[in-house]
Amino acid sequence: MERAVDLTEPTRHRSLPLAFAVGGVVGVLGGMIGLGGAEFRLPLLISLFSFAALAAIIMNKALSLIVVMTALPARLLAVPLDEVTPFWFVVVNLLIGSLAGAWVGAHWATRLASKTLYHVLAALLLGIAVLLVVTHVFTLDPVALPPAMQWTVGILAGFVIGVVAAVMGVAGGELLIPTIVVLYGVDIKIAGTLSLIVSLPTMLVAFARYSRDNSFRVLSENKAFLVSMAAGSIAGAILGGLLLGVVPNLVIVPLLVILLLLSSWKVWNHR
Repeated sequence: MERAVDLTEPTRHRSLPLAFAVGGVVGVLGGMIGLGGAEFRLPLLISLFSFAALAAIIMNKALSLIVVMTALPARLLAVPLDEVTPFWFVVVNLLIGSLAGAWVGAHWATRLASKTLYHVLAALLLGIAVLLVVTHVFTLDPVALPPAMQWTVGILAGFVIGVVAAVMGVAGGELLIPTIVVLYGVDIKIAGTLSLIVSLPTMLVAFARYSRDNSFRVLSENKAFLVSMAAGSIAGAILGGLLLGVVPNLVIVPLLVILLLLSSWKVWNHR
């Protein structure tokens, strides 16, 4: 399917202080619920900073990659490597599917017509809102599956997560963490570290596929913007992590769900 050419204007002025501030706010919001916040950043890249859909995805993917590369070493300090290594099979199982899914998802995104891509993003934002409610309101109980079935489900789940993460330009923690907890019965603290380990190579694969598309030049045309928002996102994620648990989930989760629903509606109707 041919995709309509839809690139951002390289001469468009975008406020760097605003980019830093928005990155910071998104980082804080995501950090307070244990996520990177890329799912909240994507609609702002489209609506507030006027990036075209595919350019926004690529920008979001680059920012997510920077945040994860920064967060992983810090996370390994908080959760020692010897606590994580017993679960290497979880990483391998999910990566088998997620690496393939990332390439397929990025390929689809570069082929979709611009209007269709906006609608796909809106639907995924709506899905993330529903998932946010499920994972933060209800208790996630592990499921006991035979090893062969567990590996099969893990590969399929990894593939879906890889596709979604590539299409939205996110790390995928909002999908990976509950999957790891439910499918493998891993403690949520360790699951957070495992999700970052899975996310990094998965994002690199999607990034490699996007680099073959003409819209990838959005990064070189907006270097200062990328650096500014990345700095804000990292600072915000650190602050949000420190505030984790300070604001009750009964307050923060409904607020974030409303933001996602509004973002979904706005992206769906984007012109």
